[in-house]
Amino acid sequence: MTMKADIVIIGGGISGAAIAYNLAKKGMKNIVVVEKRFIASGATGACGAGIRQQWGTEMNCKIAKMSCEFFENANEILGYEGDIEFKQGGYLLLASNEKEEEQFKRNIALQNRLGIASKALSLEEAKEIVPMLNTEGFVSAAYHHKDGHLNPFHTTLAFVKAAEKLGVTFMKYTEVTGIDVNGDEIIGVQTTKGYIETSRVVNAAGGQSQDIARMVGLELPIYSERHQILVTEPVDPILSTMVMSFTGNFYCQQVPHGGIVMGRGDAGEPRDGNINSGWHFLEEMARTITKLLPPLKKAMVIRQWAGLYNITPDRQPILGPVKEIKGFYLAVGFSGHGFMFGPATGILMSEIIMGEPTSIDISSLNLYRFDRGEMVFEPSVV
Repeated sequence: MTMKADIVIIGGGISGAAIAYNLAKKGMKNIVVVEKRFIASGATGACGAGIRQQWGTEMNCKIAKMSCEFFENANEILGYEGDIEFKQGGYLLLASNEKEEEQFKRNIALQNRLGIASKALSLEEAKEIVPMLNTEGFVSAAYHHKDGHLNPFHTTLAFVKAAEKLGVTFMKYTEVTGIDVNGDEIIGVQTTKGYIETSRVVNAAGGQSQDIARMVGLELPIYSERHQILVTEPVDPILSTMVMSFTGNFYCQQVPHGGIVMGRGDAGEPRDGNINSGWHFLEEMARTITKLLPPLKKAMVIRQWAGLYNITPDRQPILGPVKEIKGFYLAVGFSGHGFMFGPATGILMSEIIMGEPTSIDISSLNLYRFDRGEMVFEPSVV
């Protein structure tokens, strides 16, 4: 089977679905999204699904604010019959030392200037929000009440349903096996369900994005690393906000069904695509979180899973076209914050593809910043 498309988007996670929706909304026809498994089966479905606006760079604050404001109205904007379950219980960020406390102060000043109403808290004020919090080892906190959590499957499905209403085709359980290039121009995409003639391709393949790039002879400065999460049995409401520490390298939140979801990074995680769960994470996560929130010692763990962070040298995404291959676009390397940036990614990438000025200046996130030594470091990441 051979079909024609004006553009092929590789990856059926939040980024691919949002880009497709926004392109269709702008009037583009014959859009095909290719996903090798089911919708949100990769990093999107495996993520912790936290949404925050508390960042340390102006660009990330603007991207996060745009996305959060979209999430607040997504059910209505996308005409979704379900509910993306956006719970805005806030993010409580814990500072472990004076250096981090000073960074929080700079972040808050920046955020406030951009219309994000975050604020600094003493440890006593932090305990008013999370009474069971053990503040040992921390010096202060930061908080924003509009941060929160939502359902990644419902959210991505909402984008998919809205895109389909606008004529987008989603090819599920379909693997891309090659991208054909004539000179420096894309001419088609090979898949396990047939050939797609096209002159434009968006690489939004998450943990497999480097493999897709190699199909056009491009080596990306990225790698995919396992990150693990667990969830407890449902318990009575005890945690209204996300609790996070950058220095401590953890996050923890209670989701609407009552389970406590938590994650942390580990040094030495495999970079070979492995998403099996490990005992080391379970032990370290339990040790970390029961010290921070002692009542959780009584909660039973019911599930543990892993996904891939697609990581760049500066832990910022690569967004935009590739000079070497006409019609090839990148939306990759989100380094753990791709889901919360999803709505903005869809808007900004659609503007780039359509040749329009971008709503936010993301020119610094191009692929070539690494060669120039102009990396964009974000100080506030787990």
